[in-house]
Amino acid sequence: MLLWWLIPALVFIMLIALWLSNYQLRNQVDQAYDRALAGALRSIDHNISTASGGLSLEQPYLMLEFFELTANGNVYYRIATEDGLAEIGNQDLPLPNKPLISGQPQFFNAQYQGLSLRVAALARPMDPPLYNNRGGRVIVQVAESLETRENFLNQSLVRALERDIVVILIVVLVVVWSVFRAVRPLERLRQDVEKRSADDLSPVDAPDIPSEVAPLVDAVNLHMSRFTAQARVQRQFLDDASHQLRTPLSVLRTQTAYALRETDPTEIRTALLAMQEGLDRAVRTTNQMLALARAKNASLSEAGLVPEEVDLVDIAQNVIRTLLPAARGRHLDLGLEASSLPVRIQGVDWLLREALSNLVDNAIRYTAPASQVTVRVYADERYARVTVEDSGPGMSSADISQASVRFRRGAAGKNKPGAGLGLAIVGTIVEIHGGRFVLENRQPQPGLRAALVFTLGSFPNAALRHEIAGN
Repeated sequence: MLLWWLIPALVFIMLIALWLSNYQLRNQVDQAYDRALAGALRSIDHNISTASGGLSLEQPYLMLEFFELTANGNVYYRIATEDGLAEIGNQDLPLPNKPLISGQPQFFNAQYQGLSLRVAALARPMDPPLYNNRGGRVIVQVAESLETRENFLNQSLVRALERDIVVILIVVLVVVWSVFRAVRPLERLRQDVEKRSADDLSPVDAPDIPSEVAPLVDAVNLHMSRFTAQARVQRQFLDDASHQLRTPLSVLRTQTAYALRETDPTEIRTALLAMQEGLDRAVRTTNQMLALARAKNASLSEAGLVPEEVDLVDIAQNVIRTLLPAARGRHLDLGLEASSLPVRIQGVDWLLREALSNLVDNAIRYTAPASQVTVRVYADERYARVTVEDSGPGMSSADISQASVRFRRGAAGKNKPGAGLGLAIVGTIVEIHGGRFVLENRQPQPGLRAALVFTLGSFPNAALRHEIAGN
């Protein structure tokens, strides 16, 4: 591609250079040869006399012969009065198109008897004047053929063309050599990448590549690192799924075989109830693992998820309505304390709903019956917060520090159904939203407080700022 652009450009530049060389060289040649014409013109002028009452010329034969040798061609001259009544030399030698100024020679090209000539013309007052002392001017002309000039000019242009062609060939060879030398590291890079195994996603190491290609290699390495992270998440999900679902499925298979062997309806019902409980646990575990995988892959813009303005109050209301039957089944007082005005942040609605659902579900399952679970949504000058408080047993410091670790369950959850994924899901979702997940035991009341903290750029409106300031 570089050669396809370079060679036509060089040819075009060469043509422009030749045109400029031709123009400049022609002017220089004309100036050099015109000086010889001007010398012959002055020499003839000095040999003109009107003292005898007529126009006379002492022929400068030696000067004309020397000028012919210098011009290497035919030489023409003409001396005449301005009115043309007296004339010496070659008749009808062309005059210039512009009027002659006395004492100033004028040079021009003309045709004479089918030949191309370079003519020099000079007009001056006659001294002494003819025609009864009424004045007048005498015109002196000297001309030479253009053959010598054209031959010299053509030879100079040919030499310039040969020089430019040699320069272009040298430049093309240098460029070809430079291009192939610059491309050689890219060829080695291509070979190295082709030789890699399918699972080799290590960064490309190419220290000798041209600096112009380095950003491309950096971009490829960045893409490979992203793909490596995505592949790691997928492998992790497969490992987690195989680890968590193998035991429930084996238990279900055993329970199914037991139910098929039994003929007592009571035993069969007991086995079916156990199977239903195992299926519920497997479904919940599967849903949580899928939610965790989606959250880890949902790096917002990288996953094609466009953050939008969401209302945390509206999300909390929807989550409470969804889980209210479960709370009533355990005789819990599930309530919401929030501003009457929206508390908006930039985020993804379904991810935030999933995080809050896990917190409220955990609170419902771990809180003693006939207790309270309270969801609060509020904001201050810098942060928006969603907290879930329960009246359960709380957590130890060690359990709080390890709360977001997958498949790890605290002391309070050892005898509860679950896979230990709920808080890991919450931590992942809050992290990709740029927020913080805070767990702490309530004081002095028993129970746990879980808080989702998000940074606010500004309040959604002045009314909410005024309401919070008043509270």
